[in-house]
Amino acid sequence: MKPHAAEFFVLVILSPLAMPAPAFAGCDVQSGRETAALVELYTSEGCSSCPPADLRLNHLPQALDRGATAIPLALHVGYWDYLGWNDPFAQQAFARRQEWLVRLNHHVTVYTPHFFVGGAELEPQPPALIDQIRRVNAAPAGADIRLRATLGPDATLAVTTDAVLRDKAAPVALFVAVTESGLTTKVARGENAGVTLNHDHVVRAWVGPIPISDGAIHAQREFVLPEAWNRDRLDVVAVVENQHTGAVLQAVSAASCARS
Repeated sequence: MKPHAAEFFVLVILSPLAMPAPAFAGCDVQSGRETAALVELYTSEGCSSCPPADLRLNHLPQALDRGATAIPLALHVGYWDYLGWNDPFAQQAFARRQEWLVRLNHHVTVYTPHFFVGGAELEPQPPALIDQIRRVNAAPAGADIRLRATLGPDATLAVTTDAVLRDKAAPVALFVAVTESGLTTKVARGENAGVTLNHDHVVRAWVGPIPISDGAIHAQREFVLPEAWNRDRLDVVAVVENQHTGAVLQAVSAASCARS
């Protein structure tokens, strides 16, 4: 879809190949020495060119090199809702974050579909995504993150995050996201009218920025989960990011609990 003019103000599927749900009961995961590649896709159900990008994100785990680490996030924006279809997953915070990342990447417009890897804007050519993930993974992490997530019987998801920076020079913040996969929408109007869309890794809750002072942070948050959310397809992601450059210093996902 053609670019949407940016306004600069600062902020952050049932697919047959989708990853299994993380084991939230007692999930405790630690980030590694290398930097995990945070892959952000800004997308919209009102955008006719977005479904191929959505599928690309859905199937990203199968496209990675052996041993590669990438954490996909689908952040839905609502600035195409005026075309006739209101995206049910869109949040204004995601549009603001996209605008912020565009500005830090020295550009002036936002559009969909729009990929960022590790906070850096991705070139549109297909090989660029995997190449950029390789580059991010090859760099030593700028932070260590420990993430613990527990899903209680009262529909409450308790998340505890500890992060330690390896360099205290720049302003850094913590973000926590809850994502859901296996989402399906039958679009009735707009550019995708009549199309059934499948989504994975959709950000449903987003917390941050939480400033990190003195090089470390201990953060706790409880999320009361709406009844409609599928508990078996949830994930939790923690991100530590440089607030001057947008560079992601490290990220970690509770999805690794499902593979342990």
